[in-house]
Amino acid sequence: MLSFLTVEGAVTFCMGGNFRERSSWRLRREKLRASHRAMGPDSSSNQAVPWRKVLWEPQLFPDNYVDHRFLEELRRNEGIQQYRYWAVVKEAGFVGQQISCVAIFLTLWLYMEQGLLAPETLLWSSLLSALLGYGLHQLLTLQTKLCSGHRTHLADLQSAAIFLSFTFGFSPVLKTLTESVSTDTVYAMSSVMLLAHLVAFPYAQPSPPGSLSLNAALFASVCLASRLPGSLHTFAMLSCALLVFALWPCLLQRLRENAPGHFPGACVGVCIGGLGGLGSQSLGGALFLSLALASVTFLCPLLLVRLQRHKDNIHGPWDEAEIHEDLSCLPKLTGAVDQTNYWRGQ
Repeated sequence: MLSFLTVEGAVTFCMGGNFRERSSWRLRREKLRASHRAMGPDSSSNQAVPWRKVLWEPQLFPDNYVDHRFLEELRRNEGIQQYRYWAVVKEAGFVGQQISCVAIFLTLWLYMEQGLLAPETLLWSSLLSALLGYGLHQLLTLQTKLCSGHRTHLADLQSAAIFLSFTFGFSPVLKTLTESVSTDTVYAMSSVMLLAHLVAFPYAQPSPPGSLSLNAALFASVCLASRLPGSLHTFAMLSCALLVFALWPCLLQRLRENAPGHFPGACVGVCIGGLGGLGSQSLGGALFLSLALASVTFLCPLLLVRLQRHKDNIHGPWDEAEIHEDLSCLPKLTGAVDQTNYWRGQ
């Protein structure tokens, strides 16, 4: 018995005040629970010590206890935006027209491969379309009075000249770039890259186009252009790819921002052009494209609007705490620290 007391005293001495504090805290908690049981069920509503949602102080309630006020802070669907069907259809038109742009590019490539379209005709048509698009883009920019912070016309002309010069100079190299690769592999790579372009395209803010989507489209253009008869065909095809995949989305985004009334008409025109061009080569491809456009433009927005009523987001006291930092006092504190250092230096 004496040895047991000696060992207990040694343990208590080694642990110091932590053991006493822990024991006193447990004893105080047991007393509070005993008093709660002594009050009985009739006096539970008139508690002397109300429950608080804290864990750092001992209470006569278990740690997982919550009262009837816990669900009063429940909030459902906070900040949910209600979509309208035709507004979603209008925005989905950007996706449909981008699919049609890919169809138009493939149609032009098929015409050049079959010898039905001369490269000179495609070059002059691309140049005329680029000039008209650039003029329309500058007109829309002037309407918003934002031209002061934009590039000058001389800088745009220099960029276009540099790109055309490098593309024309490297056209013989690009023509023979995939000679050692089989045609089926080239077609498979082009299909995968065009699909990656459509998936990675930034439809919310397409100006400028995303680097991943633009690089995928240009890679597919190089692969397809290398299967054309001559170097001039390759140069014309790459110039057309830059016009379709890089410049046209910028113009369409400017049209959506500054002339929203004409934006649906432009999308419909591109879709009709894609259907007509692909239909002249393959009726099955045109049918598949029409089904894809109908699904993306009309069916998917309908599903989005219908499924919106089943959305049920809940918020309440179980959410993570949001820390809002007030940095307005930092200059004052910095000044105070500087002044303190100054007086210390004195």
